[in-house]
Amino acid sequence: MFIKNNILLIFLVLAMATSPSHAQSKSLSKGKKSNSKEHPNLILTKKGVSEIRSALGTIPIFDASLAETKAEVDAEIALGIETPIPVDYSGGYTHERHKQNFLILQKAGVLYQILDDEKYAKYVKDMLMQYEEMYKTLPLHPKPRSYARGKLFWQCLNDSNWLVYVSQAYDCIYNYLTEKERNKLEKNLFRPFADFISVGNPQFYNRVHNHSTWGNAAVGMIGLVMDDEELIQRALYGIKGLEIDKTAKDDDGGYINKDGKAGFLANVEQPFSPDGYYTEGPYYQRYAMYPFLIFAEGLQNVRPDLKIFEFKDGVLLKSVNALLTLSDADGEFFPLNDGQKGMSYYSRELVTAVDIAYHYGNRDLGLLSIAKQQDKVLLDDSGFSVALGIKNGNEKPFVKKSINLSDGADGSEGGVAILRNEDLELVFKYAAQGSSHGHYDKLSFSLYEKGEEIIQDYGLARFVNIEQKGGGNYLKENKTWAKQTIAHNTVTQNETSHFNAKYDIGSQYHSVLNYFSFENENVQVVSAKEANAYPGTEMLRTMVLIKDEDFEKPYLLDIMKVTSNEANQYDFPYYFMGQLLKTNFKYNTPETLKALGTDNGYQHLYLEGSTKAESENSKLSWLNEGKFYTLTSVTNTGDEIVFTRIGANDPEFNLRRDAALMLRRKDTKNTLFVSAIEAHGGYSPVSEFAVNSNSSITDLKVILETEDYTAIAITNVNGNTKLFITANTNASKEATHNLKINDNNYQWSGAYYFK
Repeated sequence: MFIKNNILLIFLVLAMATSPSHAQSKSLSKGKKSNSKEHPNLILTKKGVSEIRSALGTIPIFDASLAETKAEVDAEIALGIETPIPVDYSGGYTHERHKQNFLILQKAGVLYQILDDEKYAKYVKDMLMQYEEMYKTLPLHPKPRSYARGKLFWQCLNDSNWLVYVSQAYDCIYNYLTEKERNKLEKNLFRPFADFISVGNPQFYNRVHNHSTWGNAAVGMIGLVMDDEELIQRALYGIKGLEIDKTAKDDDGGYINKDGKAGFLANVEQPFSPDGYYTEGPYYQRYAMYPFLIFAEGLQNVRPDLKIFEFKDGVLLKSVNALLTLSDADGEFFPLNDGQKGMSYYSRELVTAVDIAYHYGNRDLGLLSIAKQQDKVLLDDSGFSVALGIKNGNEKPFVKKSINLSDGADGSEGGVAILRNEDLELVFKYAAQGSSHGHYDKLSFSLYEKGEEIIQDYGLARFVNIEQKGGGNYLKENKTWAKQTIAHNTVTQNETSHFNAKYDIGSQYHSVLNYFSFENENVQVVSAKEANAYPGTEMLRTMVLIKDEDFEKPYLLDIMKVTSNEANQYDFPYYFMGQLLKTNFKYNTPETLKALGTDNGYQHLYLEGSTKAESENSKLSWLNEGKFYTLTSVTNTGDEIVFTRIGANDPEFNLRRDAALMLRRKDTKNTLFVSAIEAHGGYSPVSEFAVNSNSSITDLKVILETEDYTAIAITNVNGNTKLFITANTNASKEATHNLKINDNNYQWSGAYYFK
């Protein structure tokens, strides 16, 4: 803990924080603060409350959401108030009790405003007074694991969650309380709470990270309710004049922001690309969307002069659509970086995001269809707008198209591409490191059909809020396995992860787009380069989603070109989901399972089978969720084909036992990995019929490989051959190409040729 001995620093910061800079004051002095004394004013407004009350009983989805919330809060009121002394990590009783309290407080507050029933205001007041009495003498949380320990919770992050929600409850009952009661709460609870998570924990608060976003929103929202200019400034711009250790790491491996920018606006400006992609990945974007948008809503209502929804060209509203696009057919977010599988746009954070984006954006009717699927709305002004839109039948389908989302504050740090054709979705990651939650997986991919994984990304190694598994926190296997390169569908060189799995190295670099082309929906291509993961080695991966009349379904063509200045070992895994059916090669299986290696994730892979490639094409077919798939790979004599399974050196069974087929190529400088993945046919356990269970590709062949071009021929069972040529260097849309292959001339414009 790098602030252990910095008590004097905290006092200095406290003193400085009471004197906002001239620039800060000027930034907020232009607009009127006409709404700052009016309550409610954060997520509900007086006008909104009046409209909601007058429409009760006539807006089905709003009425249903209200009834569900009322039943939940009434049950909690009947149980009585409990604010136990904190002792647990995530998932433990005291942790979950205080979490439930802040959720219920927020809901009780809005019920008071909407139903005008004093019992809800009294419940909120009584619980807040219990917290006021507790907080005055509450020490640091007894669990020491966090880099920034909280008081109510084991980390300041959860303390900030509490204040974000409770500030809304306080706003709703503000006028119910007497001035004496408000002064008591603000002096003994809210202001000390805000100071503790900010100036008391600058290593948590004064940086760019989803943790800090929660802290900024917490301080800012209670500042808006209290009309405390100092807290609002601190929320927007961070703690000014603070010098802290810029090399210090938090417990996730993240660094304090090195360029000195901090606060809510910096957390909007830096992690989001102009396209709305959040560099930590969709799982953490989902988590951060709540403080981003709920605080923005409060700012829009109380400080409209800031025009927060126009900041950085409206990126907060753009980000909602970007995040929805980063979900599969079932609405589950693709697990890029640290991401828990199954998290979806049905979460409470996305209900908030969709409602606010609709209300404060351009009233995108596609968002109404998502809200209708969510089947609930917020009990506030934005939720009411959505409910009215649904009642009036205004919704239109939210169409998820192929998209290329840039990464980086200015969109220049790589990105994530999603290729979609019929029911297939390809997720291709060529992004920046992704802050402390990033994985070492440059040019990796995953593949889905109708929301089911075909080729998977592992996601995170964590059982969120399950106390029995590491207190619900990240497990050590997240670093030893999930973040390592071999855990992903990309190339690992010499059994060493990209950037040697060093955050400070990886965060300096990003992959570079070669080209993407979505104009022809039948041939969609993304191609990107990575030149820094291994010094002296460049990787260029081109992925093509092809819809061909000779095939039942679209198929994926995968071309990985590796160029190095020395000979290496290259491992290239495909983590397939399902039951192996057939291979066109024989393999040996060991009697005793042993780990494939000793470090960099290899220590977690069992060697389950192996052989040497004997043909130019090696094929693997498998069955998953009633559908057939085949991987066809171009192989060289001497290539090793390895079957692996996750789970070695995992005595606590923290890892899933998933399988992979891995191609291993030794003692090679420059090489090319080429594969095709087909989705085909299906099987019904009811009829017991298997339909189209065999691959349609009879030959996959490299017919040209140069510095500038790679050409692949795909021959199907009918004897028809198609040729795909990709430009490895001059890949602009305007470029013209003339190429001779086997006495045949090929001419085209653009980055690729397919015919």
